[in-house]
Amino acid sequence: MKILLICMALFAGRVDMLQSKQVVHLEPHHTIIDSSFNGKLLELINAPPILNLPKVPPQQDSQGDPWSLDVKNLGPSVVTVATVVGTPQFSITISVNRTVHIFSNGAVYSQKW
Repeated sequence: MKILLICMALFAGRVDMLQSKQVVHLEPHHTIIDSSFNGKLLELINAPPILNLPKVPPQQDSQGDPWSLDVKNLGPSVVTVATVVGTPQFSITISVNRTVHIFSNGAVYSQKW
């Protein structure tokens, strides 16, 4: 019984950590991810097939942390997140029910595994 209670406490703490990011959504018919989404979880529902990151990769925030965004695709189809033509190239395809972590160092975008 004691082990069960410990496992439940650990699981509950893990769930709280997953929900610690503010959830944001795109405005209807928008295809550009706003740089103000820094540090948040962008949930995609019925999103366009291609979304663009901010043209200029965002700089570090006021605490010196890199700009970052978690993108979760809730479906119903895959979504590609990419840079706008003419900027350093980054592109990632997100399957349904998957979450990716995107970072910017101010010059280029990358994915954290």
